[in-house]
Amino acid sequence: MRKIPTNSPSPAKAELPLDLTGPHITTGASAAHRLYQALCEMIVSGLVKPGEPLPPSRSLAKQTGFRRNAVVTAYERLIADGFAEATVGSGTFVAARIPARAAGPNKQKAVVEAPRQGAFSLGCTHIDARAVQHFRAFVGRRMRAFGSEHLHYGDPRGSRELRAAIADHLLSARGLRCDPDQIMLTSGTLHALRIVLSAILKPNDQVWCEDPGYPAARKTITHCGNRAVHVPVDEQGLRVARGRATAPSARAAYVTPSHQFPLGVQMSMPRRLELLDWAKQAGAFVLEDDYDSEFRYDGAPLKALAGIDHLQRVIYMGTFAKTLFPGLRIGYCALPERLISDVTAARAALDRFPGTLMEGAVADMLNSGAFAANLKRVRKLYREARDALAETLETASGGALSVPVPSQGLHLVARFDPSIDLSVAAVAKQAAGAEGWLLADTYSRAQPLPGFVLGFSGHAVPQLVASAERLARESRTALRASGKPARRA
Repeated sequence: MRKIPTNSPSPAKAELPLDLTGPHITTGASAAHRLYQALCEMIVSGLVKPGEPLPPSRSLAKQTGFRRNAVVTAYERLIADGFAEATVGSGTFVAARIPARAAGPNKQKAVVEAPRQGAFSLGCTHIDARAVQHFRAFVGRRMRAFGSEHLHYGDPRGSRELRAAIADHLLSARGLRCDPDQIMLTSGTLHALRIVLSAILKPNDQVWCEDPGYPAARKTITHCGNRAVHVPVDEQGLRVARGRATAPSARAAYVTPSHQFPLGVQMSMPRRLELLDWAKQAGAFVLEDDYDSEFRYDGAPLKALAGIDHLQRVIYMGTFAKTLFPGLRIGYCALPERLISDVTAARAALDRFPGTLMEGAVADMLNSGAFAANLKRVRKLYREARDALAETLETASGGALSVPVPSQGLHLVARFDPSIDLSVAAVAKQAAGAEGWLLADTYSRAQPLPGFVLGFSGHAVPQLVASAERLARESRTALRASGKPARRA
């Protein structure tokens, strides 16, 4: 019998990730054979890497409860079959190359498309260098003062310190007065939406959704087991009368009243009051997604729906993804008092409570004025990016595209004439290699318009201009190929 080393001075895993009960194990086989099968499965599946040392036989015997002789026998067979290599005085190692016959059938890899960050991508942001410096300092100070609040499960709503800072911000920025107890921290707007829906609705309850509207919100509503009712949008926002006619018994309405996504219109005050009247009469709730209200370029924004309603029938949702950066993963919702208990219980059942490490630093950003200063600086950058993009598209398209300049938000819509076939926009976007969305993809039931939804925040102006010129050029080419003359929408 070949002598193999059973002790290795090289560092090895303290314990191997062995599965001694899976389908790869032969029931009733000897301990040595079962251990051999488990070791093979571990090696073939990549849980240990080629050349990685295996633990000494005594250590593995202690881990598995098998006799050391069984471990030695399993190691000998691994070496004989080419799964392991041994050197006297060095130890036993996973083979540098696994035998080809050991490879199982090819498994289909899951394809997950990561969001792209090219020009026109939505959801990209910029944070001022001074704000980064402040944030690093706040994070460092909080970490140096690491406290017991990180060592146990906390309030499902998040830290009161940050909730109080958010309440102050909402009062000054959005005219929304609420108690910190009414605020819940989340990982973002969609997370807040999922928590709230699970607390206030029953399966198959109807929810009004803007059409066109935010596709991710519609998907979340559907995934929560509720029915999205597509209500058309006009120049005043959601058409409440159409919602009443289509689904009078709906239990909620999801809206983006400050800057409708994607069209960019502001819901008029008469329409806002009409929506609130419906919610009161129907005993329903309005889910207000105020996703980019802080980025207003011309004039003062209309008061938040929740501020008009005084948080009676409106649930307000916001996030720091745009005002600071998406990687922070901190959002929030403001709740009517009657819903605090139910929504808090739903949050606790879903994921207990939010992460605590960044809460203090974000509270410091809000309370110190660094947050407001960053907003002021990046708002200027985004205004310049918006203007450069709109002007380039209008000029370079030679009248093929109409580009209303939005007074708020982080994206704009460039539209063809409504008579143009939708395929023209799709062909132009693909030929230009442009990011962003096709406007038609945001529609559900309403007649879609041909055009593009283009983000301008977080992108360098020269990159935006170059990409806009390319998209405009390909739009003219696609129009000519369709046989339609270029004319404004």
